[in-house]
Amino acid sequence: MSAPDLTTTLLSCQNPDPTVRTAAEAALATAEQTNLAEFFVALANELATEGKDVTVRQLAGLHFKNLLVAKDDALQAEKHNKWKAIPPEQRAVIKSTVIGAIRSPVPVARHTSAQACAEIATIELPYKEWPEFLNVLMENVTGAGLDDGVKISSLECLGFTCERIAFTLTLAGGDAPEISPEITDLMLTTIVDGIRADRPDPIRFAAAKALGNSLSFTRKNMENENERNMILKTICDATQSTDARVRAAAYECIVQIAFQYYDKLQAYMQTLFQLTFATIRSDEESVALQAIEFWSTLAEEEMELMDMAAELAEAGQTPPAEARAWVLMDMAAELAEAGQTPSAESACVGYVKAALEHLCPLLTETLTKQDEDVEIDDDQWNLSMSGATCLTLVSNAVEDAIVPHIMPFVQQHIKNENWRYREAATMAFSSILEGPSDEGIGQFVNQSIPVLLEALSDANDLVKDTTAWTIGRICDLHVRSIPEETFPTLVNGLAGKLLSETPRVSSQACFGIHNLAAAFQNDNAAATSGTNALSPYMATLLQTLLQVVDREDASESNLRIGAFEAISVLIQNAAPDVKDVLMQLLPAIIDRLGQSFNMPALTNEDKEQKEGVQGLLCGLIQVISIKVTKEELMPYCDGIMTNFLQVLQTKNATCHEEALSASSAIANILEGEFVKYMQALQPFLMTGLRNFEAYQVCTVAVGLVGDISRAIEGAMQPFCDEIMSALMEALQNSSLHRSVKPPVLSCFGDIALAIGAGFEPYLQVSLMMLLQAAQTRAPDDDDDLIDYVNMLREGILEAYTGIIQGLKDGNRTDLLLPYVDAIMGFLEMLATDRKNDYDNEVLGKAVGLVGDIASSLGGQIKDQIRQPYVMELLKEGHATGDATIVDTCNWASTVVQHVLTAC
Repeated sequence: MSAPDLTTTLLSCQNPDPTVRTAAEAALATAEQTNLAEFFVALANELATEGKDVTVRQLAGLHFKNLLVAKDDALQAEKHNKWKAIPPEQRAVIKSTVIGAIRSPVPVARHTSAQACAEIATIELPYKEWPEFLNVLMENVTGAGLDDGVKISSLECLGFTCERIAFTLTLAGGDAPEISPEITDLMLTTIVDGIRADRPDPIRFAAAKALGNSLSFTRKNMENENERNMILKTICDATQSTDARVRAAAYECIVQIAFQYYDKLQAYMQTLFQLTFATIRSDEESVALQAIEFWSTLAEEEMELMDMAAELAEAGQTPPAEARAWVLMDMAAELAEAGQTPSAESACVGYVKAALEHLCPLLTETLTKQDEDVEIDDDQWNLSMSGATCLTLVSNAVEDAIVPHIMPFVQQHIKNENWRYREAATMAFSSILEGPSDEGIGQFVNQSIPVLLEALSDANDLVKDTTAWTIGRICDLHVRSIPEETFPTLVNGLAGKLLSETPRVSSQACFGIHNLAAAFQNDNAAATSGTNALSPYMATLLQTLLQVVDREDASESNLRIGAFEAISVLIQNAAPDVKDVLMQLLPAIIDRLGQSFNMPALTNEDKEQKEGVQGLLCGLIQVISIKVTKEELMPYCDGIMTNFLQVLQTKNATCHEEALSASSAIANILEGEFVKYMQALQPFLMTGLRNFEAYQVCTVAVGLVGDISRAIEGAMQPFCDEIMSALMEALQNSSLHRSVKPPVLSCFGDIALAIGAGFEPYLQVSLMMLLQAAQTRAPDDDDDLIDYVNMLREGILEAYTGIIQGLKDGNRTDLLLPYVDAIMGFLEMLATDRKNDYDNEVLGKAVGLVGDIASSLGGQIKDQIRQPYVMELLKEGHATGDATIVDTCNWASTVVQHVLTAC
């Protein structure tokens, strides 16, 4: 593509006419595919040519950058490989042209060039290519006679490069080479020169941002005490700049150091203590926010260190090689050599706990700096929000130790005449609820309820909002500390705020009712007594919450969703004595769902709201169905399923998920009588099974197939060809989220168990899929993949069990004989290669499969069943001490012994 053509094409990409724009984009794509190297050259020249229209130069640079960047990991790697495939001599010309544009007198061209150069450097620096890159940037920053704008763009380029390299290294894990010390040395030298106190503030700002981005891969520099001292001194000096942007960027660096290099902080903590406290107390908000973030990060790090140390001490182990907390690794190794195990105290220095006396007053002071000009529903981050978040993290880190430092402030100001102090005191109390034990804070929770209930009627909306939030947190975290005599007042107080308050306050009241109801989740006494403390209020609460759903402003502050969720939890935890209430509610919910199809939807927002309500109503029908009997539900089922089928005609994935999930509940209750809905449901079920993009819908559809199979059993046969075909497609689809595949495998077992010998047409292909899945392995250092492989193995074991039992019921176990060696080989592998099977789920299912295959095939597998690994699995199962697994082992051992001793 010639230069004039490229100029015209780039400008046409911005044309408002879609026809012109599409043609231009197609022309660029053709140029890319025809000769990528020449296309890069042309774009680089367009960016670097002085006198060109600035818009064209910017578009050329951004298109150049985008040729090297992708959100998808695989596509990103493909783009990088295409760049590497360009001959070195052509790449050299391109790089020289692009980096030269950083010296352009046009700011936009410089800035765009910095972005493009950073993408090239991200690809080449890890492999020690393009040595000129850092030399040129260093010359630009340190050299005399160059415009400050060039220095800023050069530092921006370094910052972009560091950010992109850190990101790509994270994605690549251990597959990418480390950045060499020579490169990081040169980067830091250039950056530190730019952040010097005698530099202009815009240069210092660009340098500070670059430094923050570089810290994730400069550990070798941070390990060197002299270099570390120099880096920390440079950053601390920058916190004293007269420019707030420079100060904030310097504190961002300090936050990164706390996150990445906790183990190196001790020598600098006194200075950081003084700097951050002074900044929180008196600096501009943008700077103070970063200083607070330092303490939030410290608290998070110390929580992680203490958690890791506690786990290690309990297990008597040393940390895994991939642990980020290097201080803990070093400490654990030293203790291991001494024959000791680490303790929480030795892993964590305890900076936060040591600073409580001075930190807490600072944080409570920030809570009083609420922003009056920000609407309550705005998500804008401000000083009081940051202080509350930090206080929550500090509370979690130090637990009971926080109470004596915060409660005096709460008690002093919770009834203050100034609304700011009332709200701050309430927020402070809410912020420390999660860390301390019931013993540590329970007495204050007990005393707070009457005060908080009174504050629900405060004249100030923010006070009411925070109060309702605090009550919800108490119901969630310390419900046992609520005095029994206060319960009626608490329920009525929250209910009284559902209709009359702003959406934000009413939403918090829904949150409180939700958590209060959730506290009865494990209340076994209700089954015996027939009632619980919620029963007297159930009818009123449900009725009021349905009125909340109908509020004109219910779409604000998640009010409608909060009300539906509160209704759902109330129903789930309803005692037997309110079943009549639920039976009155069921037809009302069904009617609401039916009426929702007639709701006007003139805009996309209306459509989303309508479909959101339909999904939530399906969810309510599901939870009510679980609470009633088959006989009670039957009269309503036709109406329910008719509505579900209509919901499934929408194009909303969430609606499909809810309707399919609710259909599972109906199938479980109706059992064989669910078959009458199958003809109408089948097309939608197939759509769900093939919805590989919205994988959550696919997962629910797979679960529904299993539930229907168990419900209608042999009547499932006519629908199986299409269903099995869709399940096979799911397993073979490489783009489907991997979490769907274990339940798909398990579903084979559900279907086989339902149709017995009728599974024969699908047996060979199913077993081949299971054998293929059984080959999946995970590296020892990838816990996520190990967990996935365990789920896959559970699915395989469930499938084998269902297939074997189904064929046994159909008297066709002979069909299994060709596959016995493969199945037993899988069991042998499980006997020797199980990782992270902490709950013994894989082991328990493996032992069950041993019993099933022995009882089904008997003496025909005598040689296989006498192998040592079979006895090893049974032995391990007995050793778990888990009652269910031990019972399974006892049964399996008896069956195996019978096979071995039979003639």
